[in-house]
Amino acid sequence: MDCYHTQMHASPVLNWSAIDTVLLDMDGTLLDLRFDNWFWLELIPRRYAALHAMPLAEAQAELASRFRDVAGTLPWYCIEHWTRELGLDIGAIKREELARIGYLPGAREFLLRLKASGKRSVLVTNSHPEILAIKNQQVALTQYFDACHSSHPFSYPKEHAAFWPLLEAQVRFEPERTLFVDDSLSVLKAARDYGIGWLRAVRHPDSGRGAQSTGDFVGIDRVSDLM
Repeated sequence: MDCYHTQMHASPVLNWSAIDTVLLDMDGTLLDLRFDNWFWLELIPRRYAALHAMPLAEAQAELASRFRDVAGTLPWYCIEHWTRELGLDIGAIKREELARIGYLPGAREFLLRLKASGKRSVLVTNSHPEILAIKNQQVALTQYFDACHSSHPFSYPKEHAAFWPLLEAQVRFEPERTLFVDDSLSVLKAARDYGIGWLRAVRHPDSGRGAQSTGDFVGIDRVSDLM
C-alpha cells in the first residue's frame, strides 16, 4: 500500500471531491445489527433447542461452537448452509420476523443525501441474496443504490482478498477514489489491502449494545456523520 492510500485512510475528514464511488455494507452499517444478533444468538438457539428437545444452554453452546468453526467464510453467511446444518428453514423464520428489521439511526436520511449528491452508490453485503431480498421487502433499501451485490455469486466473502478484484471487475470503480464503510474490521482490512482509498468503520452497528473498537480505522458513530 502506498503513502497516498495511507494518508487518505488516516484523514479524519472526507474529501468528497476525491470520491466517485461509495461502497456500503448493509447489516451493522445501514441496518441495525440488533436484529441479526437477536436472531442468531437468541431465536435460533431457542428453535434449535425445541426441535431437538434439549436445554437452551446446551443448544446455545453447540451453536456457538458451530458458528465459530465457519466464521469469516461464505458458509457463515449462507442460509442454505444453515438450513441444512440445523434442520431449520432460516429464510422462513426470517420472514416471520420482518417487523424487527430496521435502519440504524440516520441511515435512511444519509442514503437520500448520498443519492442527491450524484455519487455512485453500491451496496456490498455478505448477506445471502435471499436474505437481502427479505430485508429489502421490509425496508426498501435497494432503491437508494445504483447497484447491489451479495458476495455469494463471487464465491468469496468480503474478508477474502480474492473478493475485491472480482468486485472491481463487476462494478468498475477506481479503488483510490472509492469510499467503503463497514462495521467489520476484518472486511475493512481486506479492502485496505486491496487499495480502497477511503475507509470508515462503524462504532455502533447494534443499537442495543455499546460502541465497538474500530482499531486503526477512522471510526464513525453512524453513516449520517459522513455528510
